[in-house]
Amino acid sequence: MFGIPGKQAVSMTPKAAEKIATLMEKDGHQGLRIGVKKGGCAGMEYTMDYVNEVDPHDEVVEQDGARVMIAPMAQMFLFGTEIDYQTSLLESGFVFNNPNVSEACGCGESIKFDEALFEKK
Repeated sequence: MFGIPGKQAVSMTPKAAEKIATLMEKDGHQGLRIGVKKGGCAGMEYTMDYVNEVDPHDEVVEQDGARVMIAPMAQMFLFGTEIDYQTSLLESGFVFNNPNVSEACGCGESIKFDEALFEKK
């Protein structure tokens, strides 16, 4: 929908692709759908849900056995994002390195997007 021919909407690091592929295998899911919703102290939050059936309107990105679907409403917000999976002493989880984010809260769970995404050209 908002793609550039020959360029995937999002990319995954090898660690993220491995973790997503493992989650898919565990319960036979078709992949993970990522999106955004209103919420959090900065205004928006990322969402991730297991997918058992691919929606024909989703943008599908496949890499190293992992499949990510991007909800239609989220495609313009997530274009160019790199998905990583990080593990530390206190926590582990997915990290979104998103060039469209202009602000994030201290914990990184809530984000605000560059106003240019909302301007009509």
